[in-house]
Amino acid sequence: MLQRLIFSQFSHCRFLSSVPAWREKISQGPSLKSFIEQTANQAPSELTLPPYLTQHNIDDYEPFDPLNHPKRRVYFDVYGCQMNDNDTDIAYTFLDKHGGYERVSNEDDADIVLLMTCSIREGAEQKIWKKLQSLGNRKRTRSPYAPPFQIGVLGCMAERLKEKLIEREKIVDVVCGPDAYRSLPNLLDQTLLMSGQKGINTVLSLDETYADITPLRFDINNRRAFVSIMRGCNNMCTFCIVPFTRGRERSRPMSSILDELRYLADLGIKDVTLLGQNVNSYCDKSEVNVSLHTTKSLSRGFRENYKTNTAKGSIRFATLLDQASQISPELRIRFTSPHPKDFPDDLLYVMRDRSNICKSIHLPCQSGSTRMLELMRRGYTKESYLSLVEHIHSIMPDLSFSSDFIAGFCSETDDDHRDTLDVINRVRYNFIYSFPYSMREKTKAHYHLSDDIPSDIKSRRHLEIHELFRHHAHLINQSYIGQTQLCLVEGPSKRSPDTEVAGRNDYNTKVIFSKQLSQSKEIFQPGDYVEVRIDSVTSQSLKGTALKRTTLADFNSLKNSCC
Repeated sequence: MLQRLIFSQFSHCRFLSSVPAWREKISQGPSLKSFIEQTANQAPSELTLPPYLTQHNIDDYEPFDPLNHPKRRVYFDVYGCQMNDNDTDIAYTFLDKHGGYERVSNEDDADIVLLMTCSIREGAEQKIWKKLQSLGNRKRTRSPYAPPFQIGVLGCMAERLKEKLIEREKIVDVVCGPDAYRSLPNLLDQTLLMSGQKGINTVLSLDETYADITPLRFDINNRRAFVSIMRGCNNMCTFCIVPFTRGRERSRPMSSILDELRYLADLGIKDVTLLGQNVNSYCDKSEVNVSLHTTKSLSRGFRENYKTNTAKGSIRFATLLDQASQISPELRIRFTSPHPKDFPDDLLYVMRDRSNICKSIHLPCQSGSTRMLELMRRGYTKESYLSLVEHIHSIMPDLSFSSDFIAGFCSETDDDHRDTLDVINRVRYNFIYSFPYSMREKTKAHYHLSDDIPSDIKSRRHLEIHELFRHHAHLINQSYIGQTQLCLVEGPSKRSPDTEVAGRNDYNTKVIFSKQLSQSKEIFQPGDYVEVRIDSVTSQSLKGTALKRTTLADFNSLKNSCC
């Protein structure tokens, strides 16, 4: 069924004819390969050349042969969330398996530029349109004797706009949705051979998780990694486009996730983030070991806005997290992005008891107003959200929170906004992602609500959210001064690369410190765990003195013995 759907998408590109008589005529006549070989075998002197080329530099020219070309150089331009970073590695893995493609780090070196796109806000899409215009200029001015230059749009924007991308920007060759990366090599090959044709595959799947793929890591020096454990979202919040661009929720088998984590640990990866649009609603129904099965339960005071299967016979997120934490004592585990409704006590106790699970939670709130939360279909009230925060802190007192907030959602009043500021004051987040509301087509808000808040009011409320969060984040960071924290080295500091390195602590806060101990010539490397005494802070980073190199297991053992 899936193959038939993919073929139906290819028919838009005229890759496959829907008229049987055509196939019979084509089979009796010369093939496309015959025409290409005939062109490729022409002597250079027979080619029609532009006037700026002279005979002496033509003698060394060989026409581009699409049937016998060297590896084509691919550059990925990635926008949006961490899931897109992971999807980029997945997409390239299919190109690498197909053969004939080489990933490059410089866009100017590329024959193919693929944009991994985001549709969550209007601003994100506007960046893509501007980029396409720039790539179009490059494509139009490319030498006719250079290898063909191809442009592809992948990810959520491809899924949302489909053929509209090609209709508006004629220079786009390939449009490939989040569930169609298996077809990407064929789309690129076919549009290369069939000049002027376009390749589109935006079929959403009910079961595609790419569980059989171990993504190729492009940055081999990076000691942090992302692992996708589930795809899609069922929540249908009124403001959100994700269910329409990523499809319904489906989870990878736990065994494939654990295998990938073992592989990454063997590569020397020290920090892994488990990814999903609604990561803590993970539900693996493929596991036959019934001892691992649990029944779904929600956070206290929360509800779901969709019908769910609560029957036994599946592995939930708490079990996966527990199993993942046992892969290696030197592997830090994080996860994002969760929904507040999916924090049952068994998940919180796993986080508390496993020392290599980072003590930080991203807890999207979106608004502090119960009226706004109802319009957003979030499934909780202001009071239930604050009660969950208090409950989590009762289990893990030394834990940091980050969150998402929308400024200026439909009909938001000043009182609604003050409720949001009140939540920020009471929770005191380490970090907040906040954006002025941007209405998206296809969402429930687009059909049923009015985007009636002026842009200047949205901007003012967004700024107030940002300033208040930065105030509290600075106070939180000041409380760390004098503490010894464990930091994982990521690489040289951007401001002082010759003398300092940057790392992250358990709370995912950036920490800057000397690249070597005061009495040692040995330089810290990415992946090193270093004990750092915090000396000074800003609202977004810490600065300290390196005390010694250590391990995650040793640091946690000493910390637990002191407690």
